[in-house]
Amino acid sequence: MRGLLIVGGAPAAVSFDPNQGWQLHPQVAVRPEPFGALLYHFGTRKLSFLKNRTILALVETLGDHPDVRSACRAADIDDDAQEPYLRALATLAASKMLVPKEIP
Repeated sequence: MRGLLIVGGAPAAVSFDPNQGWQLHPQVAVRPEPFGALLYHFGTRKLSFLKNRTILALVETLGDHPDVRSACRAADIDDDAQEPYLRALATLAASKMLVPKEIP
């Protein structure tokens, strides 16, 4: 599966590790759409498009899991099918839509 995400602008460098926990930035609003979703970051004023409902479900539940790979498995994304989703999540992290999960 190619092209799960469309992001406007050039993202800043961020170290995305799928073995760590991530969550939506608190300033990001999610608007589900028939094709997937729109994400809007009120701080950076960036808009991103999620191109299917699977990546939407994954993004919405990231914070409920200890790491990204666990979130993928919970969203019924097999280990051998995770690569395009991990790339999309890395792009979202680079554009500050996702942030590392805070450790209590």
